[in-house]
Amino acid sequence: MPQFNKNDTFNILSKLTVTRVWNGLKVLASFYVSKLTNKPVQWGMPVSISFEPTTSCNLRCPECPSGLRAFSRPIGMLQKDFFTQTIDDIHQHLLYLIFYFQGEPYLNPDFLKMVTYASSKKIYTATSTNAHYLTDENARKTVESGLDRLIISIDGTTQDVYKQYRVGGNLDKVMEGAKNIVKWRKELKSKTPFIFFQFLVVKHNEHQIEEIKQLAKEIGVDEVRFKTAQVYDYEHDPNQLIPSIDKFSRYKKNKEGVTIPKNKLANRCWKLWHANVITWDGLVVPCCFDKDATHQLGNLKTQSFKEIWQNDNYKQFRAEIMKSRKNIDICSNCSEGTSVWRD
Repeated sequence: MPQFNKNDTFNILSKLTVTRVWNGLKVLASFYVSKLTNKPVQWGMPVSISFEPTTSCNLRCPECPSGLRAFSRPIGMLQKDFFTQTIDDIHQHLLYLIFYFQGEPYLNPDFLKMVTYASSKKIYTATSTNAHYLTDENARKTVESGLDRLIISIDGTTQDVYKQYRVGGNLDKVMEGAKNIVKWRKELKSKTPFIFFQFLVVKHNEHQIEEIKQLAKEIGVDEVRFKTAQVYDYEHDPNQLIPSIDKFSRYKKNKEGVTIPKNKLANRCWKLWHANVITWDGLVVPCCFDKDATHQLGNLKTQSFKEIWQNDNYKQFRAEIMKSRKNIDICSNCSEGTSVWRD
């Protein structure tokens, strides 16, 4: 689950029901029973789900398969009817819904309609955007949709620095979009969405850490969070992204001078017990690190969610996690527990 600021903790608590609390307790208990017995046990349904609005994106970020147009899986848009059908099936147990996996959510013309539908089911909703489509009209509709949390990716305080990672992006549009959201939240006297800047710390922007804090304060953004960069070829770092500030790096040098991930991979993963990801076309995958959906655990176009959550594919994957997590490709570069700092 994501971190919650004190200002939006009340909002998430307001979404709790007896069914959701009981489901969460069952999920948590099954995770600890699995740790104690070293055998995968799964009770309850997911507490959190990520739904992919689209694989399309307007930018070309160098470490993103969507930006690089490098998917081997089909690209497309989440259809509203399929989304509402799925939500109808799982909303009683679901507490937190993330409208993001790959791509830019606002490119889906039905995106905010789907947010509104999820909000009507009293589900806490969140999304992540590059903010290029937060026009005045879209900003107003976003506030009216009931979206609870808006993450704005902004990786520089000047255009020359910003565009080095957000290739094809325009920082002025990002700042304009952020101002539009802040304005409409105030004008509509809404407590939501909770707005924060997410700053991906890389070598070329690490000198702007203090500047982004000041910029957020000037615009009226609620919080700044700093994220470490996932570098696929981290041993060589071809794009020279790994920052020199150790605190903001996922990686370190070992005794032989080879770059390795900092995070030690214990043979367990909380995400496999409480959350998962659904692609735009209905594939269920373990987590957000499976960007190309190579570990397909089920298909919602042919099975119900409950059938998939308890099927043999899921059981086998959880068992593999508990046996040797380091041998699973999507786990090898995992940042769980080390990826985000708040300020």
